[in-house]
Amino acid sequence: MPETPEDLHEALATAVLELDEVLTADLCNKAVALGYDAWTTIEQGLIAGMNRAGKLFDEEEYFVPELLIASDAMYAGLGILRPHISQANTIHGRRVVIGVVQGDTHDIGKNLVRIMLEVAGFEVFDLGRDVPAQAFVDRAVEVNADVIALSTLMTTTMTQMSKVVSILEEGNIRHRFKVIVGGAPLSQQFSDRIGADGYAPKAAQAVQLARQLTGLVNAAA
Repeated sequence: MPETPEDLHEALATAVLELDEVLTADLCNKAVALGYDAWTTIEQGLIAGMNRAGKLFDEEEYFVPELLIASDAMYAGLGILRPHISQANTIHGRRVVIGVVQGDTHDIGKNLVRIMLEVAGFEVFDLGRDVPAQAFVDRAVEVNADVIALSTLMTTTMTQMSKVVSILEEGNIRHRFKVIVGGAPLSQQFSDRIGADGYAPKAAQAVQLARQLTGLVNAAA
């Protein structure tokens, strides 16, 4: 069995990647018993493993059945670790509307961000994939969201993100929502250009960004 937190995180990521739900649960129980930080174990173990599985799916080495089994392993670990997350990483009362923009059906990254946001205590409204720009705005208004999180893996659908910002501006409600964007073809420069509030390349960074933008942590922290 792994002897350091780093070794355990690597073993946990590998267990998720190799679809081993029993080993994933065993390693998570060991992390709890040894007093390892639950949030870090989720981020560097479970989520890292799921990211690797997602990459294999994109490369067509894994298919839907493998991805679902990897997800089962990840959720088994989450069930063990979630009660042990420190209060510093758990927040309440903030709402996020999230989805993949219209024209794109790639949702692995979006799903990981949703999981991390939920683990961190956000109330998340997941609109799924191929979501029209207006639907993001309508749902955000309906639930009085704090953040609108937009995802895409396709360069051809990036313009849908700017549409969301434009609709908010045209409706004179831009000030009510923080807009964050993420996905492989994106960058901070793109975020700035369309007038979004921030860009996050990875799930854990999306959580940190959401916390900063909603005043839950200092932006310099």
